[in-house]
Amino acid sequence: MFEDTIFSIIHNMDKFTNNLIVEWNKTFNEDLGVSHVLLLGHLSTHGESRPSTVAKELGLTPPTVTHLSEKLVKKELAIRSTHENDRRSVYLDITPKGLELLNRANLEGQLLRKKLFEKLTVEEQKQMLNIYEKLNA
Repeated sequence: MFEDTIFSIIHNMDKFTNNLIVEWNKTFNEDLGVSHVLLLGHLSTHGESRPSTVAKELGLTPPTVTHLSEKLVKKELAIRSTHENDRRSVYLDITPKGLELLNRANLEGQLLRKKLFEKLTVEEQKQMLNIYEKLNA
């Protein structure tokens, strides 16, 4: 019985997350996926970074980061650069246009989550908060 409950929790968490991503993709009409936004978020937080570092920290493969960054550079949301002392190393950084898009993406995500969590009563929201805090401890 315990394993059935755990499996059901995991299944419903995955379903919720997938639905959240699908809804976000529908509302955020920028021809970019969540992975692109995660990459921009990393660059915003950490600044100029090597693609291999981004891949490791986001749990992506280096070719995936290369593929994602191609689109971001093409849309002028990120730039590639080299340093004068080591021209072999490539770095990625977010542009002002990328920062603006990231802020809009985050706002859309917040509004979507707020809308979804409004289905819960105040008591249910408190219970959920306590559960997540316990799981994250």
